[in-house]
Amino acid sequence: MPVQTRTTLGSSGKVLIVSGDKKTAGSIVYVPEGSFGVLDSGEIPADTADWSNGFVAVMETGVLIATGIHTGNIRVQASPYLTAPSLSSSDAEVWDEIVEVSVQAPHAGLCVESLHDGVIAELPLLSTGGNGPYRLRVHARGRDIAYDQVREQPVEDYLIQAWPAGATTDINILRGSAKIEGALRNRRARPPAHSSSVSETDRNEEMELERLRRGGSPA
Repeated sequence: MPVQTRTTLGSSGKVLIVSGDKKTAGSIVYVPEGSFGVLDSGEIPADTADWSNGFVAVMETGVLIATGIHTGNIRVQASPYLTAPSLSSSDAEVWDEIVEVSVQAPHAGLCVESLHDGVIAELPLLSTGGNGPYRLRVHARGRDIAYDQVREQPVEDYLIQAWPAGATTDINILRGSAKIEGALRNRRARPPAHSSSVSETDRNEEMELERLRRGGSPA
């Protein structure tokens, strides 16, 4: 049976996302130009971002996460763990996309950040085990509802889980989507940038990836 979820806004401005009888504190996060981050002490080494899955881009430190909307508000939950949380069959019914990646946190300051407002104070520190590598499991719902639009009222939800990790750097697509599959397929098929066979579509996709690598900053 699917897990029933609903979202309400408390008087403090915190988001309460109710799953069954469990309440988890989250926050509204402002997104400028299509991305937000899980950053280590605010660092954004955007030129190292790997956007090959089109959703979660691992950088030298931290990650950038692509949203569906261009600009506006989203709902985000974040939780640190000591070990990997279980993944139930109901997760696939609640979430559209789930991707697991490894991230480096040399400063032990791994936090959810808006690329406009900075650290989201309502969400917890994710690197509670100190500096070093972590696994991030990023869940998303609604990225296809208002693609490339401006939305003040949130239509997208995200859940980010983190725990200390070993040496693995595997990217695991635990629940895929047309967007993720398309990104993976395009990256596999795309010829080198200097090739004369690069199409206009490829060039546009490269421009979009470059915009996200810059953390959504204006061209």
